[in-house]
Amino acid sequence: MGKGSGAVHVVRVVKKHTDKQGLEREYRSAYLRRSFRSGGKVMNETVANLSALPWEVISSIEAGLRGEHLVPAGSRATIARSLPHGHVAAVTAQAKALGLPALLGPAGRERDIVFALIVARVCRPGSKLATTRWWADTTLAADLDLSGVSTDEVYAGMDWLAGRQESIEQSLAARHLNPETDPDRLALFDLSSSWVTGHHCPLAARGYSRDGKKGLEQIEYGLLTDPAGRPVAVRVVPGNTADPKAFENIAQEMKTTFNLDEMVMVGDRGMITSARIEALKELGGLGWVTALRAPAIKALAADPGPLQMSLFDEANLAEISHPDYPGERLIACRNPALAQERARKRGELLTATETELTKIRDAVDAGRLRGQGPIGVRVGKVIGKYKMEKHYEITIEDHRFTFTRRQETIGAEAALDGIYVIRTTVPHTQMDAAKVVATYKSLANVERDFRSIKSIDLDLRPIHHYTETRVRAHVFICMLAAYLVWHLRRAWAPLTFTDEDRPQPADPVAPAKRSDAATTKASTQTTAEGHPAMSFRSLLDHLATLTRNDVRYGTGTPTIPTLAEPTPLQRRAFDLIDRPIPLTLK
Repeated sequence: MGKGSGAVHVVRVVKKHTDKQGLEREYRSAYLRRSFRSGGKVMNETVANLSALPWEVISSIEAGLRGEHLVPAGSRATIARSLPHGHVAAVTAQAKALGLPALLGPAGRERDIVFALIVARVCRPGSKLATTRWWADTTLAADLDLSGVSTDEVYAGMDWLAGRQESIEQSLAARHLNPETDPDRLALFDLSSSWVTGHHCPLAARGYSRDGKKGLEQIEYGLLTDPAGRPVAVRVVPGNTADPKAFENIAQEMKTTFNLDEMVMVGDRGMITSARIEALKELGGLGWVTALRAPAIKALAADPGPLQMSLFDEANLAEISHPDYPGERLIACRNPALAQERARKRGELLTATETELTKIRDAVDAGRLRGQGPIGVRVGKVIGKYKMEKHYEITIEDHRFTFTRRQETIGAEAALDGIYVIRTTVPHTQMDAAKVVATYKSLANVERDFRSIKSIDLDLRPIHHYTETRVRAHVFICMLAAYLVWHLRRAWAPLTFTDEDRPQPADPVAPAKRSDAATTKASTQTTAEGHPAMSFRSLLDHLATLTRNDVRYGTGTPTIPTLAEPTPLQRRAFDLIDRPIPLTLK
């Protein structure tokens, strides 16, 4: 290779010398040299002596040789555009760490749109039209080339996702419900509902509204999670489907789809009823952990039943058996705190009922209200409002109305305050009684997911879509976003008010308590690392202030994308998800 073809570089030489007077002198020189090969050896030749140039000019020459853009002296820096970046960058980084893009399907336009919908649902929930307008004002649309996406393309992406839902859920089930990660073979399941706008959705129907939207049509959906509450699958059913029937249909489908043999379904007593348990027995391959309803508990407590108050003299739980529950274990629990709360609530309801009934009696006595029919209507409204009819003896005549408390029924109910009975097929060799109780109480994890999906984080409701496919896709997008939020909340627990190390109570029946560290964090509003403690949503908003700026130096020059200087809190947020702050999302 000839001499003229080598690369040039700057070499700085600094020499120090002590003169006769003992003063140390420094001599600096710089040379522009070219490297080349000659006879198999690397040689250097000096192209120019730069020693006479100012040291800062030599630094500029070095920067130019490295390919950096040099700004002419006197040029004015202009920020052509500034886009929020930190929040979408953090959520995207976590999604990639979880392998979510590959989980969705092969790369393509539809996948990019769906991925952006999931990220946007975490960062800024909204309608699909609002979402497409929002992401255009962040780096999400710019980096995924989605600036010009129309709502029709969004709907096409949702249809594409609906066709891939089963395979995605199968992958999640294989990841989180396998014997290695879930040795107890537990799956949490619960149902919820959300109201629907419009009148054209075939899944919309009037049913029991958990949102308190009486008279509005709704859909119902069931969420399957692992024992820690990590979402795995979701199913949508018509809004007038009763909880037990919905559970039976969804459990059968999920067993078939995910091959959940020998799994134990954990659900509340309003969902896994005795009738549904019989259906599970016929289905085979599924166990259960649930609780008995009040009439069944009352039957066990009746003489000479096995549920006697003496069981709780030394402990708050005891294992009992009864021939009506063959092949099952019954764990009776008494929670004193729950007993006090139920007694307080019943007392308030009785007082409120009597206050209203007294007004009716006074009206009858004064002659302002007459006739069994009108009196009965007024009384029925009060009884229906407070649900206390069983605790009163009521007499209605044309000119007379009386009511008295049934102390025996009140006493019988009070005797069972704070008592619940868990029924399960899990054998002793797999779980002791305390662990069965803890497993049932872990339903709080899936209830937390519903709060996250419905209101706190993701705003699933109300449903604006009309077709079955897009309603199911919308709910599935919210579930995948909840999967992301689950991991982000856990990773960012040191920065939020989340209790990072909640103590395990010695008594599994006792209410959970916060750790001292969490109490300190809440009272001081400061994390252990000295950062201001935030809610999850506030942390995302703070991350959004980390912008990416298109900077232009001078006139007619290209823009240079540059990140704003991250705050210590923003740096820490990315450290906790073990990812550097990226300049772009791709």
